[in-house]
Amino acid sequence: MYKTILVPVDITEPELTQQVIPHVNALARLEDSHVHFLAVIPSRATYAAFGFAATAAIETKDEIIAVATEGLAKAAKEFSVPEDRVTTHVAVGDPKDQILELADALNAEIIVMGSNRPSAITYLLGSNATAVVRHANCPVLVVRESANP
Repeated sequence: MYKTILVPVDITEPELTQQVIPHVNALARLEDSHVHFLAVIPSRATYAAFGFAATAAIETKDEIIAVATEGLAKAAKEFSVPEDRVTTHVAVGDPKDQILELADALNAEIIVMGSNRPSAITYLLGSNATAVVRHANCPVLVVRESANP
């Protein structure tokens, strides 16, 4: 059903990753799928975007990419997907654009992503999940936290 799965991961919001783990694991087991994990670094590089204090010693784009790569590899290990069926990607730019571009480049058969509950700001400004659902050329599974934990 889904041989190529794309999973965008926000390394600054581990709870979103936790939400998608059971779904990705179940889908990947169906057909021994290859899972591609993607972390996107916003083009406006700010330390806060990566959860670092203003005094963090990360200064260059390469250092930020290295930290994101390490965080993504750590997040990918939380899934029950064999390492030989996992690929990690780090991109710089607008998250929704990078997700859609990689999905097309991989011919992804499904995108599985976490999403926070919408707020008034999300409705006014839009969200990455909304844009991905609207523009993806493949199915998108958006996993949201349970309203009744």
